Amino acid sequence: MLDLIYIRNKPEEVAAKLARREFIVDFTDFLEEDARRRALMHETEELKAERNRKSAEIPLIKKQKGDVSELTEGLRLLSDKIRDNDIRIKEMQEEQQAFLSSLPNIPADDIPAGGKENNEVVSVWGEPMPVGPQMRNHVDLVESCGMVDYERGAKLSGRGFWIYTGPGAILEWALLNYFVSEHIKDGYEMMLPPHILNYECGYVGGQFPKFEDDVFQLRGGGDKFQFILPTAETALINIHADEILKESELPKKYFAFTPCYRREAGSYRADERGMIRGHQFNKVEMFQYTRPEDSEAAFEELVRKAAKLVEGLGLVHRVSRLAAGDCSAGMYKTYDIEIWIPSMQIYKEVSSV
Repeated sequence: MLDLIYIRNKPEEVAAKLARREFIVDFTDFLEEDARRRALMHETEELKAERNRKSAEIPLIKKQKGDVSELTEGLRLLSDKIRDNDIRIKEMQEEQQAFLSSLPNIPADDIPAGGKENNEVVSVWGEPMPVGPQMRNHVDLVESCGMVDYERGAKLSGRGFWIYTGPGAILEWALLNYFVSEHIKDGYEMMLPPHILNYECGYVGGQFPKFEDDVFQLRGGGDKFQFILPTAETALINIHADEILKESELPKKYFAFTPCYRREAGSYRADERGMIRGHQFNKVEMFQYTRPEDSEAAFEELVRKAAKLVEGLGLVHRVSRLAAGDCSAGMYKTYDIEIWIPSMQIYKEVSSV
């Protein structure tokens, strides 16, 4: 969430920075309402101080056998006014919170402005393979090799799900083991977090309230809200919530394996068939807690690690710096690692930092 003080002091600057990610906002009405809220808070604090002073007078008047009825009636009216003000202040604070929660993060100055058409290729590894007459798409290939069963996956869970079978399941597990072993070798601590999280985790992770409808929600009795995690990052970013970490403990380097669950999946277009996009997929996520002044170095380390893992598999890939408008709402900066898919003759993102 953006700093309210920053918006108050430099609204034009904040608006200009957000415009780089094609998010247009005018803070005029917001700041006027913020001024009214603060004025009402000041007025209410003065009313509470007046109530305290008058309340203290009552026992003194009674001690002198005086009449306190008029004072008591005045206190009742004062308390009613304070109560009404407190209700309105709470409403105004909730409205303010909702507005601030709807704002995306300010993008980094060193990434291009605009949408995905302005994404920049940072590096390329390997030579893209041209399409050949015998080349098959991944759907036909894995089905013919008995590696994935799409039909039975859809029968069990609907479109956007599949079953890894035989050598496909073994290959999937081998890939996960490869990622796990490399992260452990680099000094990262492994985590296996819960797959079901509470609303606060989604909010802290920057996914709620904007992307609340994109997750699989679980609703029990009452107003309890839980959801199935869309990525292990949502859990890892909350591990130390409400804790104070010693600077000497940093950086904390974690990774986690989880399936990821997302309501939004691919379309019926040919380039999104099969496993290109689905409702459930396995992922190993890296995460670091570090000092603000060390965050850029941590970011670069994560990018290098992700690219090195793909390089270790011998896959042709490139690293792209996303334009501000193509970064997720909560992201300051994003680099994508994209692999070349010969049958489609395009690069597809497989990892984001």
